[in-house]
Amino acid sequence: MRVDVRALVARLLDELPIVDVHTHLYDPAMGELLLAGPDELLTYHYHVAELFRARPDLDPEAFFAMPREVRADLVWRELFVKRSPLSEPGRGLVTLWRAFGLDPGAGDLREARACFAERLRDPRAHVDDVLARARVREVCMTNDPLDPRERACWERGFPRDPRFVAALRLDSAIMDWPRAVPALRALGCDVEDGLSARSIDALRRYLVAWHGRFDARYMAVSLPPEIGYPDGGQKTWLALLERAVLPAAEELGTPLALMIGVRRQVNPRLRLAGDSVGVPDVESIERLAHAFPRVRFLVTLLSREGQHALCVAARKFANLEPFGCWWFVNVPSVAREITAMRLDLLGPNFVPQHSDARVLEQLLSKWERSRRWLAEVLGDQYADLAAAGGVVDEARVRRDLIAMLGRGFAR
Repeated sequence: MRVDVRALVARLLDELPIVDVHTHLYDPAMGELLLAGPDELLTYHYHVAELFRARPDLDPEAFFAMPREVRADLVWRELFVKRSPLSEPGRGLVTLWRAFGLDPGAGDLREARACFAERLRDPRAHVDDVLARARVREVCMTNDPLDPRERACWERGFPRDPRFVAALRLDSAIMDWPRAVPALRALGCDVEDGLSARSIDALRRYLVAWHGRFDARYMAVSLPPEIGYPDGGQKTWLALLERAVLPAAEELGTPLALMIGVRRQVNPRLRLAGDSVGVPDVESIERLAHAFPRVRFLVTLLSREGQHALCVAARKFANLEPFGCWWFVNVPSVAREITAMRLDLLGPNFVPQHSDARVLEQLLSKWERSRRWLAEVLGDQYADLAAAGGVVDEARVRRDLIAMLGRGFAR
């Protein structure tokens, strides 16, 4: 019986409960840390960056001094009323408006605000509904003990929602040393300004302790494009990574996620929207994988460049796991290309996507759109396999999709 391969893949992918391996969301018990609603959606930094393209006359300081609702109104008016929302963030928001029965052509946000105000009267029910409609069964958070608001939640304790699992974020602890030293000391971490043996040991113990407190699935850090391992010169963060973080990962048996290629604050006036991209140093990733064979490195790159080299590296080092299409490459035109190449070189042995969601409702829009282009890419690959004489059936396709998107980093 002839199988419509592309339709089969699209259906199974649409039905699949996703494990979202990287977000910036929070457990609903953490209260206001979990962002939700139209004003948070519209002041998301992707839209803010596009706003300043549309309105180069707009003063960033004046914009960020506005109340959040005023900023959201401005973004809506400039990017969705005066112009067609043709960018991927714009199309994503239109997708979300449609999902909640809102008019994407509305002249203002009154209807949207009323809709979400009603939904957020019961935040737990809203969370349940968004996860159910997005078909996301597990969300991996980004958790930083040095964030005072977040740390307060962990210190007082809260009933954990098992759908929201933790990842220990390292940026604030290692990327701007020694500015982190006072905050680490306040947590009882006996570190010094210099990279003494005492500091290294104390930082390693801090990582082990908070990893356990979070019950974290992995540790994660965003890195600049130039890593330079092992000859990184005077890069303090690289010494901390090698001497404290990676030994802690070995001790814990936990993966380390490297999110590589961000150039911070090339335009600081734009705040979070002011970060840019650089070409990553894939050779250093290979050297790290070789030097630390017992550590599983989860790697995602911010640029289109370097993706092919990373796939080749992953063929040589089984402890390298490419994952997701992150930030600037999370647009269908580029993500399709990257994912098809990964399938060509690695088979179904990687994690194709994560949402990187910062606002709860983005789970719905980002996964709906990702499923769409993933269905196209995977459908083509399975159709080609069938044409070559391979067996393509529902059981095999479901098995592969679960391995790639339904189990997270369990493999």
